Amino acid sequence: MWKEIDGKLQQTFKFKDFSEAFAFMTRVAFLAECQEHHPDWSNEYNKVTINLCTHDKGDAITEKDHKLAKAIDQLVK
Repeated sequence: MWKEIDGKLQQTFKFKDFSEAFAFMTRVAFLAECQEHHPDWSNEYNKVTINLCTHDKGDAITEKDHKLAKAIDQLVK
């Protein structure tokens, strides 16, 4: 579930291992590129934390962020 933390949409995803986490990041990268909206994220072994905000709108949460978050959720279903 996405939460608003420090003015960003944030969610941490947990996977079986590093390979699954990295594969997820690759899928998100292609998705983000298609939407021309790129997340701030980090990876620690089997966990990927994603933060979304729109930098050209003063780092505010916009519809662009909600759209990408929804698309990311579809990847893990």
